Amino acid sequence: MTTNPYAADEKTTLLAALQSHRDVMLWKLDGLPDHKIRRAMVPSGTNLVGLVKHLANAEYGWFCETFGRPTEPLTDISQDPEADMRAADGETTEEIVAFYRRAWAAADAAILELPLDETGTSYSGKTVSLRWVLVHMIEDTVRHAGHADILRELIDGGTGHHVPG
Repeated sequence: MTTNPYAADEKTTLLAALQSHRDVMLWKLDGLPDHKIRRAMVPSGTNLVGLVKHLANAEYGWFCETFGRPTEPLTDISQDPEADMRAADGETTEEIVAFYRRAWAAADAAILELPLDETGTSYSGKTVSLRWVLVHMIEDTVRHAGHADILRELIDGGTGHHVPG
């Protein structure tokens, strides 16, 4: 769990905000049996482990591919645009959580090594700065943490927007 630096520099503040919501994503899995973590709770099929897998792919994509940094193989979405939103056959929750943690480490290395004004090329061909990517990933992670909060409430009534500490 990360504490929020209330008077830090921009990069430290942004990274801490991202990390606090990463922590929430995994906290939403705590104490649940695997079949509930994988259970689709809404008509779109959204489930807790799928949200984690999606964010792992997104972090590798935005922080590593955008800036020409190494990444491990990402989920192929060429035939199924939603493939990164669910566990594949034989893919365990533990493997997906470990993938997310490795994505954090790779993303954090890029964040710490590159200046916020560094630019890269996104998957759509747009030039983006590291600053923009950080803000975008905070937005995406917060959005999916909200989804996870609703799914967890549907599963067992648990709610909360931050890890108790």
